[in-house]
Amino acid sequence: MPSRGFTKQDEMLVEYLINTGMAKNMAKTLVFLKKKNETTSVEIETSTALRQPEVSIAMQELRRRKWVTKRDIKKEGKGRPVHSYKLSVPFDNIIKQIEEEESKRIQRIETNLKSLREYGTK
Repeated sequence: MPSRGFTKQDEMLVEYLINTGMAKNMAKTLVFLKKKNETTSVEIETSTALRQPEVSIAMQELRRRKWVTKRDIKKEGKGRPVHSYKLSVPFDNIIKQIEEEESKRIQRIETNLKSLREYGTK
């Protein structure tokens, strides 16, 4: 399902992130955050066509990786507090980190294939 706030280029970026093994919801959330200086969960939900629990899970992982910071916004009256999110590191740095992870994965696969060939011919 196409996301309302995404261009064709954004959709392609989401696909490339998914191809690295990243969860679709996390990829969509990350690409949306790249476009915004600061945003709320509600805006992410609306723009990415994700549901609230999907955004929450994606945010937990993005914060665990230290790619996103959360700020509480004071609200008048009662009700749940509103949280604001933004990237805590430049998107280029996130891409570099993913690139390093993918390179290590390729290295592990190549090492495994080499071992497989060696032990398979004995």
